Amino acid sequence: MPPADSADYNPTPHVIPEGENATPLEVVGGDCTATEKLVIVMCGLPATGKTHIANRLVRYIEFFLAMETKIFNVGDYRRELFGANLPAEFFDHSNEKYMAKREQACNASLSDLGDFMKQDGVRVGVLDSTNSTRKRRTHIREVLKSLKCKVIMLEAICNDEELIAHNIRTIKMNTPDYEDMDPDDALKDFKKRRENYMNVYETVDERDGAHIKIINNITFVVHNARGYLPQKVVHFVMNLHTHPRVFYLSRHGQSEYNLLGKIGGDAGLTEAGHEYARRLADFAHNEVGMDVTKDEETGEETRTPRPARLWTSTLRRTKETAQHIKHGKITTHKWDNGEELEWIQFQGRARRNLDELYAGVCDGLTYKEIEEKYPDEFARRQEDKLTYRYPRGESYMDVTLRLENIVLDIERTREPILIVGHQGIHRLLYAYFMGLPRDQAPYVSIPLNTVIELQPNAYGCEEKRYILLSKEEMVKDGQDEPVTSMPVKDKEMAEKSRRASTDVTSQAYSFDPMNPPSF
Repeated sequence: MPPADSADYNPTPHVIPEGENATPLEVVGGDCTATEKLVIVMCGLPATGKTHIANRLVRYIEFFLAMETKIFNVGDYRRELFGANLPAEFFDHSNEKYMAKREQACNASLSDLGDFMKQDGVRVGVLDSTNSTRKRRTHIREVLKSLKCKVIMLEAICNDEELIAHNIRTIKMNTPDYEDMDPDDALKDFKKRRENYMNVYETVDERDGAHIKIINNITFVVHNARGYLPQKVVHFVMNLHTHPRVFYLSRHGQSEYNLLGKIGGDAGLTEAGHEYARRLADFAHNEVGMDVTKDEETGEETRTPRPARLWTSTLRRTKETAQHIKHGKITTHKWDNGEELEWIQFQGRARRNLDELYAGVCDGLTYKEIEEKYPDEFARRQEDKLTYRYPRGESYMDVTLRLENIVLDIERTREPILIVGHQGIHRLLYAYFMGLPRDQAPYVSIPLNTVIELQPNAYGCEEKRYILLSKEEMVKDGQDEPVTSMPVKDKEMAEKSRRASTDVTSQAYSFDPMNPPSF
């Protein structure tokens, strides 16, 4: 042991439970509110975006706050108990027989919700239903009273006929209630069902206790929402909207460090990277910045420029990838308040939060060099890539923390967004919107030369991929991670495959330049 006067003298060090160089508690969710539990009761007429809001909210809480959360959809219980293809009369509040059945479905969901909230570690539960009358909402509060947790009503109000029509057409008509039903008959039945709810609907007010009202995604009323979790809910829903939207993820073009197999750094693009940048500019103009409508009778397409946004990181390789994108002007863009402005198309916004995961002392090294120079660190990262932090660098959890504001911006933005970023960043964004568990994010494949289109909706997220520069056109891509950096359970099989197919004397690792193995 060093002498007492030595700078290294530390006989009783502070050892954190998570291990040396691990992610701190506040990054992984924290324990300052471990006893706080919250039930969110959705309210609102059909086709006002309740389910969309509930699903987005639960996703946010799970991914960024690391809290176990679950939605209890009363409609699912009703379909399980009484079947899916029920006529509009089933939702007539004057029909006592049908009302009794609907109350049965509600009570079944409340029972399961109560059992869920009693579990250790569970933090948030959501009851998703119309809950259209004060009588029903009072009953729900009485049932939940025994749980001794906070209850907040979240009401969605939508008077935008165009948005309601879109929700009916694209969401409600695709639910199990109208499966294998003629579209015109289904639409007629749903409108009658909605009218039944409108006849008895009572909006939420102070008599319902703590609540949040969302009116057309423009006006927000917050009443008595106190505490950590309710305030997080308020902040999130005020950045959310239910309008259709789309955004695009693209890694930067191949960089000089990619070619050398080095991680991190701030290198410029290779010749192949510049070629991808030119193709990305064409894609941005023809796809991201264009609204395409198709005439149902003639099949003729009409292409109209639409306002679009461009985000990059602050690193050189993403800026060079976006350098050929044109910045024309659109003079007819309107904000929500009706004001018109001159919109600069794809006006670049470099965001520090989008910078790649910082590798600290390993920045600028190849994976082989990291394994040789820091074998213990290399092994630690293999065991738990999500929370492992590079010495003097970052972990995926650190990056998750700084991506929260980016996600809130994506959730609130209505124009298409093209995000030119990095593999680690896009892995987390992709996992969040596609509903993947957070611990799977570090292993998502985000290939070079590919644009990923994502369209969030009420029940998930639709995905399309566009390869702009093919595998055959690429000479080499050293950026992509070694098979020895895959999850531990897959390493042995992958290593056997690598040895069988690779001349280790000339190349340390093998990879697919378009869809590399992930670690």
